[in-house]
Amino acid sequence: MISSQLLAYVAILVFCTFQAHSLETFIAAVYEHAVILPNATLTPVSREEALPLMNRNLDLLEGAITSAAKQGAHIIVTPEDGVYGWNFSRDTLYPYLEDIPDPEVNWIPCNNPDRFGHTPVQERLSCLAKDNSIYVVANIGDKKPCNASDPECPPDGRYQYNTDVVFDAQGKLVARYHKQNLFMGEDQFNAPKEPEVVTFNTTFGKFGIFTCFDILFYDPAVTLVTDFQVDTILFPTAWMNVLPHLSAIEFHSAWAMGMGVNFLASNIHYPSMKMTGSGIYAPDSPRAFHYDMKTEEGKLLLSQLDSHPHHPAVVNWTSFASGVKTLSTGNQEFNSTVFFDEFTFLELTEVTGNYTVCQKALCCHLSYKMSEKRSDEVYALGAFDGLHTVEGSYYLQVCTLLKCRTTDLHTCGDSVETASTRFDTFSLSGTFGTQHVFPEVLLSEIQLAPGEFQVSSDGRLFSLQPPSGPVLTVTLYGRLYEKDQTHTHTRQCELDK
Repeated sequence: MISSQLLAYVAILVFCTFQAHSLETFIAAVYEHAVILPNATLTPVSREEALPLMNRNLDLLEGAITSAAKQGAHIIVTPEDGVYGWNFSRDTLYPYLEDIPDPEVNWIPCNNPDRFGHTPVQERLSCLAKDNSIYVVANIGDKKPCNASDPECPPDGRYQYNTDVVFDAQGKLVARYHKQNLFMGEDQFNAPKEPEVVTFNTTFGKFGIFTCFDILFYDPAVTLVTDFQVDTILFPTAWMNVLPHLSAIEFHSAWAMGMGVNFLASNIHYPSMKMTGSGIYAPDSPRAFHYDMKTEEGKLLLSQLDSHPHHPAVVNWTSFASGVKTLSTGNQEFNSTVFFDEFTFLELTEVTGNYTVCQKALCCHLSYKMSEKRSDEVYALGAFDGLHTVEGSYYLQVCTLLKCRTTDLHTCGDSVETASTRFDTFSLSGTFGTQHVFPEVLLSEIQLAPGEFQVSSDGRLFSLQPPSGPVLTVTLYGRLYEKDQTHTHTRQCELDK
């Protein structure tokens, strides 16, 4: 009896201590890292040759981590591929990998570096976290041996994983995540047999983590929010910008808003491959972001966030649009391609208007007023309802107002970075068949519009004030995750016939 009472007392004491030390806000940092790449080679280098390259990148990361800590940051996120780059085969990647244990082993590599073999990268990351009293998030490679008793064991006898690690402020390994959704060309890695849902608790909220291409799929990204109620997502990425809808800062800020979580996105800085765009995003608005295609320099961002952000009211994404009567605009619909998807479009021919365009089950409604109708720029309202099949397979419903690249309607949907037309107001809605819709507003020169727009509970994305710059796109980007599997299976059956 005494021992059970003592245990209850200890439990209450621990809970109260944790509550007393919990923080209502915290300072987050992300670092857009200009990665140093290894020399291209078809022959694997030795481990001794791989380490100097990784240490050169870690030197740059150390500068960012130290600077963030001095500015009061509680946690810093660094990019995918930030320690050794990309363009590897399985064999040429192998010298860069370490065995990363399950965090349950309760390990501080800085204090005991040889406990799991030769792990100098984990040791250095752990010491950076410990010496600066800051959580450090990094992306490195994990290796796990396997043998013939495992029917899925690769021919070379090992699994290789694209892996995120988190070290706490004492240098302890507290999280390890193996990337589930590998992008095309990531043949050097294996996906885990089952999606991993990785979370950890801190005095400044509950965190979840996933990597780059994972963001477009249900597992583990949506699961972390809906089933595990994380407050903040950590997102190492090597993101190549694809306009008009998948520019990094545009889509990542929209995902934070659509899912109602903080989102810390750290991208590689490599402009020649269209890699830039990092940010610290709250559910209501971007707090800090960076997009730079002109310089070769890395960038450290810091901002304060709520530890437990207020979750926005549930949005009925079809409510408003389903009550709109389709108006005849007198305009001719036309088709044009947006990132390999054929959209149905209507040209905006007047300075103000109410337009509706439909494709399959999706009808998109736009009310707008331009400051002026320019003769040298064309805008269009577009709808897409279908399976995207290039560089990944995923089912979309998209409503978009966008600037066409030229006055030729066939350029509507092409990549364009600048605009001159200003809008006084806009309101965009659609008859979506999903609750997973991500609201995007992107201005000229690839800029976000913090605090200038809002989503209503009946599913309208509307301006709160005239946008601060000319508009590139206003978009509701919907994902029908449940249709991914159905369409992929149907397509495979047709191929098998």
